[in-house]
Amino acid sequence: MAVTYMSEDGLQKLKEELVYMESVQRPEISRQIAEARDKGDLSENAEYDAAKEAQGLLEAKISQLKGLIASARLIDESNIGTDKVQIMNKVTIRNLKTKKDMTYTLVSESEADLRSGKIAVNSPIAQGLLGKKVGDVADIKVPSGIMTFEVLDISI
Repeated sequence: MAVTYMSEDGLQKLKEELVYMESVQRPEISRQIAEARDKGDLSENAEYDAAKEAQGLLEAKISQLKGLIASARLIDESNIGTDKVQIMNKVTIRNLKTKKDMTYTLVSESEADLRSGKIAVNSPIAQGLLGKKVGDVADIKVPSGIMTFEVLDISI
């Protein structure tokens, strides 16, 4: 299994999600299965089938989350510099075509959340920015074509 680098915050959120799945969602699905089983003939019981399917999906998610947590390696944020773009940096870039400025934090794939400005380090934009310095211009291939960005600021 591949190593997943993440922040302490990101790892903590995954652990909390796992606890919630195991202590709240799993017992709830077990209750639904028992309730459906009590209604009689299981061969034509849609509630039972739905609850069993939900149980299978939940167990798969729990297993995936446990694997992710097991392969997680914490990033020592005290060693992160701002001389060039790297994971855990907050990067302000300007789209040179639209003149629009954007700020993103480069995070692990499991921590990515575009609404809060966190993009996965393996996304096309992040890949194009890695290693760049303030003032550098990056031509980045995205699904819609080539976009040109200038790195305005790098911070933590």
